[in-house]
Amino acid sequence: MKAELLADGGAAAASEDFFRSQPFLEAEAVTHTLTVGGLRLPVIVREVPDSARLDAISPYGYPGATVSSESPALAPGEVDWSATGLVSLFVRDRIGRPPCFAGGTERSVVQVHDPSRERGVRPRLGEQIRHNERAGWSVEATAGPEASDHQRAAFGALYTETMTRADAAPRYFYDNAYFERVLGFSGSWLLLARSADGNIQAGAIAARSDGLLHYYLGGTADDALEDSPFKNVVAAMMDLADELEVPLNLGGGVSAGDGLERFKRGFSNAELPFVTHEIVCDSAAYDELSAGRDAGDFFPAYRA
Repeated sequence: MKAELLADGGAAAASEDFFRSQPFLEAEAVTHTLTVGGLRLPVIVREVPDSARLDAISPYGYPGATVSSESPALAPGEVDWSATGLVSLFVRDRIGRPPCFAGGTERSVVQVHDPSRERGVRPRLGEQIRHNERAGWSVEATAGPEASDHQRAAFGALYTETMTRADAAPRYFYDNAYFERVLGFSGSWLLLARSADGNIQAGAIAARSDGLLHYYLGGTADDALEDSPFKNVVAAMMDLADELEVPLNLGGGVSAGDGLERFKRGFSNAELPFVTHEIVCDSAAYDELSAGRDAGDFFPAYRA
């Protein structure tokens, strides 16, 4: 089966799910739709440094592909990639849905709050949430398209503080236009924690995709770390998932078993695998570009 690239900004893969919605694809600057039979995959096509070649990567999060039928997942080795002109393709698959390609790599697990099960909040976390409530902390959930300029700007400021604290890569810093685009999705929410004096000090963006509510982005202002109101934000996202009657995907850590994953595990009562696909489209070009690289598990090796 032949794969093709459509230079349509991902429009052919767009759907009513957040991670393939037009607002998200525009925010992520998706450039193309990769098509293989009934599969439509939004991708960002990039120039390979110091070469005249191209590769592609799916946008951030858990986008996977729009699949038009229930046919078995395609094996990458059975696809003719020559018409795409790509050296390699890295795909982040959907959560809680069959994979868009056969095989793949189980990168990690994500922590999930399943409303059909008893809540899994650890007692200590529950007491800290109640303590914050007694101290005057409250969380408001606003539908994304209804969020005000002030709310979006306040979230952007505390999110940037969080990424700066974490020494995050430049890719994880976003401007207000990015937040405006993703919050333009009809199934998104902005959850903001206010202190007793009314200041917005923590928050998160949540959105519906593929039958789940996903925690997408979040953070806490520097001067609120002692109170840790983000715990209250997580509890509010769980309440929203209960109201919507869908599981909440809290995501995982930066690496398996790290502090972030342990924090999220303290709220979860289930977990789901996160799968990626590392596809070499042009073996000769891939080997040439990767020659002499000590890449370890990094894909593609020539970008290590």
